[in-house]
Amino acid sequence: MTSGAPARSDHESTTMRERALSAMERAYAPYSQFHVGAALLAADGSITEGCNVENAAYPVGLCAERAALAAAVARGVRDFRAITIATNTDEPAPPCGMCRQALVEFSPELQVISITRSGREARWSLAELLPAAFAPRSLARRVE
Repeated sequence: MTSGAPARSDHESTTMRERALSAMERAYAPYSQFHVGAALLAADGSITEGCNVENAAYPVGLCAERAALAAAVARGVRDFRAITIATNTDEPAPPCGMCRQALVEFSPELQVISITRSGREARWSLAELLPAAFAPRSLARRVE
């Protein structure tokens, strides 16, 4: 991993895994059966959970990562260190492009950890997953 974010403690890692897996169990995914839970670790040590919520009108669905991000921002939290994503798949899955873009708004160097029920794990920095991201600094490049 190339992230410059501070290392997480074993307790934080265990807690994030448990909370992401728990959130995954609450996912509403009757159409895809792709259950996802996320645990987003803020710089202040708080953890916010989210799960995916599907809808019969497919574009209305919400990914777990963005659900956790929205809940954290609603609480006034805007600085994040890591996100743990749990899926009910055989292989760890990275966040989708839309979630990557939403997360980079707040934490370009976020640690991204993806886990499965069986204990498989993959790790990336958000910068690895979304190189040359369109971020707040991109807006400063406008020509008037």
